Amino acid sequence: MNKVILMGRLTRDPEVRYTQTNNTVVATFSLAVNRRFVRQGEERQADFINIVAWGKLGEFCSKYFKKGQQVAIIGRIQTRTWDDDKGQKHYVTEVVAEEAYFADSKREGDTSSNTSFENTFGSSIPGGSDFEVSSSDDLPF
Repeated sequence: MNKVILMGRLTRDPEVRYTQTNNTVVATFSLAVNRRFVRQGEERQADFINIVAWGKLGEFCSKYFKKGQQVAIIGRIQTRTWDDDKGQKHYVTEVVAEEAYFADSKREGDTSSNTSFENTFGSSIPGGSDFEVSSSDDLPF
């Protein structure tokens, strides 16, 4: 089974492209995902994970997701290789998004329709209550 559940903050606004063959939307962005444990006396570590969203989900992400926003992504890991113009082989591992959710809690005076991670997923994710929501002061960017 290839299933990934991530919650993190966008390191940049989603970048949108269109395929040449059938003009399908492809949105790419990166999530900073905090590691669960912190060694005593050290700063919290984060992993930066590349996300790809296709079609309508890509349109949604490009329209509503912004740098610094906390989001939850459900998808699958995909690896790709390609040769560049110089014949050098490149490898990339990324998450192909199948679902995307707002994960920021609603702030006072915020009239947007953000839904919190816990309200969206409830307890349907094993260990869902273990997700740690950090303040924007902990952002690595």
